[in-house]
Amino acid sequence: MLDSWKGVCIAMKLVVQTLNEHFSIGKLHDFSQVDLSGGLCFLGDTDEEKSLICPTEYVPDNVLVRDDGWRGMRIAGVLDFSLIGVLAEISTLLAQQQIGIFVVSTYNTDYIFVKEEHLTRATDTLTSAGFAVCPDSSPKAKPSIS
Repeated sequence: MLDSWKGVCIAMKLVVQTLNEHFSIGKLHDFSQVDLSGGLCFLGDTDEEKSLICPTEYVPDNVLVRDDGWRGMRIAGVLDFSLIGVLAEISTLLAQQQIGIFVVSTYNTDYIFVKEEHLTRATDTLTSAGFAVCPDSSPKAKPSIS
């Protein structure tokens, strides 16, 4: 089934942008100290937890537990809701390389986070599969942090 979608992704030449920031994923007691001015930030509030993904330097002091060392990628542009299998293809390709992912979807697109030590292997894998991989060039993109 994956092969049937591979042709769609290659024909569309989906672009995956690597994000410059270093990210942390955390669990919070509450959102009172979250600083939304730091760029890309995702909040999740469920009946079991309050979660956060943000640039590492913006992790609030009231974090209960955190995992640092994540790098982000996003599928460039706006994905139509009728597209099926794009994220499944990406996650399958990375899983085949033993690369764990953390995914967040927004209204427009999907964000894929990998541990920093796997970023080069992840982008090489996606490039080999026909995705165009490039650095984020959006006006809000921050300079690369090494």
